[in-house]
Amino acid sequence: MRGAGEGRSRRVRYPLAASPFAAMALLHTRGLLATPRLAAAATRASSWWSHVEMGPPDPILGVTEAFKRDTNSKKMNLGVGAYRDDSGKPYVLNCVRKAEAMIASKKMDKEYLPIGGLADFTRASAELALGENSEVLKSGRYVTVQGISGTGSLRIGASFLQRFFKSSRDVYLPKPSWGNHTPIFRDAGLQLQAYRYYDPKTCSLDFSGAMDDISKIPEKSIILLHACAHNPTGVDPRQEQWKEMAALVKKRNLLVYFDMAYQGFASGDINRDAWAVRYFIDQGINILISQSYAKNMGLYGERAGAFTMICSNAEEAKRVESQLKILIRPMYSNPPLNGARIASIILNTPDIRKEWLVEVKGMADRIISMRTQLVSNLKKEGSSHNWQHITDQIGMFCFTGLKPEQVEKLIKEFSIYMTKDGRISVAGVTSGNVGYLAHAIHQVTK
Repeated sequence: MRGAGEGRSRRVRYPLAASPFAAMALLHTRGLLATPRLAAAATRASSWWSHVEMGPPDPILGVTEAFKRDTNSKKMNLGVGAYRDDSGKPYVLNCVRKAEAMIASKKMDKEYLPIGGLADFTRASAELALGENSEVLKSGRYVTVQGISGTGSLRIGASFLQRFFKSSRDVYLPKPSWGNHTPIFRDAGLQLQAYRYYDPKTCSLDFSGAMDDISKIPEKSIILLHACAHNPTGVDPRQEQWKEMAALVKKRNLLVYFDMAYQGFASGDINRDAWAVRYFIDQGINILISQSYAKNMGLYGERAGAFTMICSNAEEAKRVESQLKILIRPMYSNPPLNGARIASIILNTPDIRKEWLVEVKGMADRIISMRTQLVSNLKKEGSSHNWQHITDQIGMFCFTGLKPEQVEKLIKEFSIYMTKDGRISVAGVTSGNVGYLAHAIHQVTK
């Protein structure tokens, strides 16, 4: 007798592949993938990441790449948000070199920092933002933790709001705002809204529009404000306007988050640039603050920053600090050491701090001078347009008012690179190329 199953067609069983790639290899050995094209298609279909789409290019990076390919000897890159000296070169502050020399001479270790960062740095950062005579500092009703420059500090705050701010998930940004604000808050789980801020017709602050929109923001929502040198427009409220905004924000019971990336770099005066932050606190508004030392100390790659929360009392500050540490621990465990040491030495060593204040004013003054020279050269070219907004705006960036088609002409005909919205980094303008820039702008706007 034949055993059960004899006479039936026998099925060959193959072992299960441990992965899609092992499966492909197995199919190849059995001759079941006939052509390389089919094999490639099958590999894509079986990949873990076949659904991942190509992301859009960064607009600033695109400008830089196009600039690098250009062979014109007169080419200008006005897209990068980093300071350059009057020769167009990266600039390391002398006070930074001194701080680095001090660190090297002490042969300091490379141990981990605490989760909240370097204590001397966070204390000095809070004092820089709030003022040495601040009531908040004296009462201890604040907490400051070290962040990974401005971006990381903003994200710490955003993550805290997502976890503990139960009143609203809405964050209101000025329109426009720094491009990274949107993904920072969105990726932290918050919802993005906007309020009017910039008037493209006048290249200035749309104060009435801003006030009207803020007056309609639901109570207990979050509003983000640029402390000084608004990025990307360079348009800041006047002190009288800040006062009106503070009164309205207080009336609407909004939670204020200040982004302060340019203290000292905007006007050359650290106290003037922190005026709005300190005024809001004086009005009884407990704010959040993000700080960066990229621009005002030139510590771009060192990633030195701080995040501060003003609380109702010292006991509340302790509770908030404990939760901030719990948030930070799984993010990056503890912050980088070197940049915080450099900034701490600069802020806490009287003679080096004094030198820093001179140097940061020198950077700010050069930017202001380039604005003035650009307008002067435009007039010499015979331009009939009103370019006053260039000198009215402040900080690294300037919204020129140039239209996309005019920007395209500047790139193609003059090798002057900038983002399509007409924003330029004034740091890329020097006494050697400002005349060429003015000539080119006049040619595309006349």
